[in-house]
Amino acid sequence: MESLSVRGREIDSEIDLLEQGFLMCLEDPYDKHSNPQGFVNIGTTENKVCFDLLKERLTRPDMTYLEPALLGYNDFVGMKSLREEAARFLTDYCHSPVPLNPNNIIIMNGCCSILCALSSVICNPGDGFLTPTPYYSGIALYTGAYSGLQPVYVHLNSQVTEDHSLPFSLTIQRLEEGMEKARQQGIRVKVLILINPQNPLGEVYSPYLLKECLEFASRYSLHVILDEIYMLSVMNNDFTSVLSFQDLPDPKRRHFIWGLSKDFGMNGLRVGMLYTENKHVVHPMSRLANFHQCSGTTQYMVYQLLRDRDWLDNVFFPTNKELLRESQTAMVTGLEELKIPVLHRSTGMYVWADFRKFLTSQTFEAEMDLWKRFIAEKLCIAPGKAFVCSEPGWFRLTTCIPSDILQVFLERLKKVLQCGPQSNHSSISQKMNASDIY
Repeated sequence: MESLSVRGREIDSEIDLLEQGFLMCLEDPYDKHSNPQGFVNIGTTENKVCFDLLKERLTRPDMTYLEPALLGYNDFVGMKSLREEAARFLTDYCHSPVPLNPNNIIIMNGCCSILCALSSVICNPGDGFLTPTPYYSGIALYTGAYSGLQPVYVHLNSQVTEDHSLPFSLTIQRLEEGMEKARQQGIRVKVLILINPQNPLGEVYSPYLLKECLEFASRYSLHVILDEIYMLSVMNNDFTSVLSFQDLPDPKRRHFIWGLSKDFGMNGLRVGMLYTENKHVVHPMSRLANFHQCSGTTQYMVYQLLRDRDWLDNVFFPTNKELLRESQTAMVTGLEELKIPVLHRSTGMYVWADFRKFLTSQTFEAEMDLWKRFIAEKLCIAPGKAFVCSEPGWFRLTTCIPSDILQVFLERLKKVLQCGPQSNHSSISQKMNASDIY
């Protein structure tokens, strides 16, 4: 420990529950033939239902092409052919009113790398980022790793009021309160980070709310990072990308992130994209991209995938969404039988579920006790604490898993919940409208 820098010691001491759960599953993964007693992982968001679709496409002859250029050094920001194709792809699927400029696209080995680099380019050490919670807390690690960025949390809750008709509603008033909290703490907020569709809530922000958020950011001269990595996994097609807007304030402070990890079920391929119209951001990002490049063969494969519109539009996207819908419906039905309510949202890869009545007390200690009981039964579920949720007892459950694994999960879950104590805390189903719950 003594040989580490101050930042090294900080990183070493950080506890990431999502990472802990993932590593346990990696060491002892469930397999119905070779390891039926292994971990069932419902805590990591990976699309496990589209592999057959991808395998058929990725093993076609056009994916195995090789030339010397693919094994040599390439442009740090990504091969020109891929950036041009990515610009066309995002123009079409984000419904941009004008063609996106490929020179404003930077390709890196995953969105995590983009967040690391981008935060260091637009923020100074000690600056703050504003974000609503619960949220994917890995963002704090990624933005802090290079730049020492501090999170300023806007805590949302499940209470339904006249002003907040849905649980965990984001409002501009909440963001204003976050800015005031940062001021009182002496933190200079430099950027607003939004995940849309939201992780873990699954909420798809309305065009009106998005515009309000961008106008709010403009009033405070904030950069805005829009992470839209789940945008093509929304089942009812009601998603609006920030790239579809015209005449919004401060376009130079707006930065869009997307990758292939979620919508294409390719977490391990490590491909992320940044789109920004700020040339002063593009240049330093291109320098940092040297440390975060994708291999030439990977970029060629992605280029071939994105340009095959016939397969994307007529095979992959419609079939994948149907598979996501089926697997989520099966999960929600199984949870209903166990009297576990979930929020009704549009994202097809996970649900935000209410386990509060299974806690011995309404504390995060009790939430961790329940999480440990899941772990003891070889179940990995993501607890709300890992998402900086302000209320104990909420868990995110990945739904895009094969039906046989889902059944194993539900059987183990039932065993844990039937064996453990329950409190008298009223379920969220008593506080929400029927339209808010599956």
